[in-house]
Amino acid sequence: MPLRSRIAGTGMSVGNRVVTNADLTQWMDTSEEWIEQRTGIKERRWIDETQRPSTLAAEATYQALEQAGLEVGDIDCILLATLSGEHDFPGTSFFLHEEIEAGDIPCIDLRAQCSGFLYALQMGDALIRTGTHRRVLVVGAEVHSTGLDVSTEGRDVTVIFGDGAGATLLEAIDVDDDGPGVLEVRCHAAGKHARRLWTEGPSSARMPRIDEKMLEEKKHFPHMEGRFVFKHAVTRMPEVLLETLGAASLKLQDVDLFLFHQANLRINEAVAQRLEIPKEKVRNNIQRLGNCSAGALPILLAEASREGSLQPGQLVSLTAFGSGFTWASAVLRWG
Repeated sequence: MPLRSRIAGTGMSVGNRVVTNADLTQWMDTSEEWIEQRTGIKERRWIDETQRPSTLAAEATYQALEQAGLEVGDIDCILLATLSGEHDFPGTSFFLHEEIEAGDIPCIDLRAQCSGFLYALQMGDALIRTGTHRRVLVVGAEVHSTGLDVSTEGRDVTVIFGDGAGATLLEAIDVDDDGPGVLEVRCHAAGKHARRLWTEGPSSARMPRIDEKMLEEKKHFPHMEGRFVFKHAVTRMPEVLLETLGAASLKLQDVDLFLFHQANLRINEAVAQRLEIPKEKVRNNIQRLGNCSAGALPILLAEASREGSLQPGQLVSLTAFGSGFTWASAVLRWG
């Protein structure tokens, strides 16, 4: 019988430091009202000296395993999505591997930025559907705070980001038309817009990879063309969401819960308005956590599953847009 993957467990972990909009006004020329009006964010979580991307990912992983009733040794493969690598190399997945003492389980990093979790979900689902693995750990983990320009010059980007990780444990089940599991995932990219939202250095295309001039010009900090990104996000997210639902022979009205990437509350409100999605069907946490990039969607899933927002049999739509540009969507039946 054909296989599909279901989410057997979820977990999450965020930075220990609560950084409010009021805190940011001490470091840059801004106001609490300006930040909230522009982004919807009231506070975000940043790591302290005891935390790293791999420790956040490990805590989220242990929660997912506990919810699934499994142990580390039951995992067949680890896929970790991130744009904020713990080190230049090897990938953050290897440091997670060390944290959870994963033996010789294979692991790999994926870099699709804010759409990274959905890219990894698609790959994990494919590994299960082909019978290559029966259980795949899919993690999104980010630490932005250590790489932000905490000054007036960098405020447009800095006010948005938070630190956090989310984990999902995928396991193989037999396909049942009305049963749980990942039904469809669709991913897209447009590399021609890569420089619209990026961090230029350090760069292996340069010799040396970073120098004093790059540091003076702040090219080691992220830069964003905000209006351009916003315009494309509110266009591409509805497109890919509808494409994915159509591939699963579903309609908007069939979906019980919509989870959008937490980049900007105003983007999510615009997408929901464009698709005429009722507010009660949309869950956001950016107000409390900021933009955790690849960690945002699995964190939302973990919160929803623990707070009773998800019931067996319900349909969940997940949609993201990010640097690259990348955009993706998935639909799954919970259970």
